[in-house]
This record gives sequence, structure tokens and C-alpha cells, in this order.
Amino acid sequence: METITVDKDITVFYITAKSFPDGVLEAHQTLHALIPFTTERRYFGVSRPENGVISYKAAAEEMEPGEAKKLNLHTLILKKGKYISLIIPDFMKDIPAIQRTFNQLLAQPGLDPQGYCVEQYIDKDMLCMIRLAD
Repeated sequence: METITVDKDITVFYITAKSFPDGVLEAHQTLHALIPFTTERRYFGVSRPENGVISYKAAAEEMEPGEAKKLNLHTLILKKGKYISLIIPDFMKDIPAIQRTFNQLLAQPGLDPQGYCVEQYIDKDMLCMIRLAD
């Protein structure tokens, strides 16, 4: 486990999955149909409990102000700060590892109670992270 620092807030726009976990793939497919893939943009999965169920959002970094508005999408901010993290190499080969990894991260003390479980997609790997309280 590693603590990493996110130096500045990251504004992302997103598609909310209709359900979790079943709607996750469809949410990512819908997002990628709206925007062309580019290696300059960071892509995320963002989740947390809301109203008693897991709310999952397939998200992409906003590259220019107003981009989300042009796409008619909502935004949220992944707050700067320290995050506890683990990497899942080639995550598509072991999808259940995502749940196991977040369970391990969620068991750590000092998490931001308003934070998200964040998946950042880096080639075939997934960086799993949760913000720590200030």
C-alpha cells in the first residue's frame, strides 16, 4: 500500500451507472461513445454509497473549462490531497481483485468520510485509491 499525493483538484465529467456492479461496463461504453479516446486524458471510475446503495460513475478528466456542459454532463471534483492506494496489474484478468482491493483500502484508518473510491485506468492497470482526511 502506498500513500500518494494529488497536487490539484481534478474536475471530471461522468455517466452514472444504472446499477452496480452490473451497469458499470455500459456506463463506460456510453462515456467513451461521447468523447474520443486520448492518452492525454485521465479516465476514472468513481463510487461511494449514496442513499444505501453504491453509486458508480464512469468519469473522464475535463480537459477544457465548459467541456462537460457542451456534452450535457454533470461534473464532480476529485479533491487534491493524500490518497491511500494500490495498483492492480492487468486488472481485466482478475475483475474480483477490484472488490478485494477496495475492501483492503476501506479497512484503513483516517479515510475522508466524504471521499470516493477512485479507480484510475492506466493502460491495462488500475490504480485504486481513497482520499485520506486532512
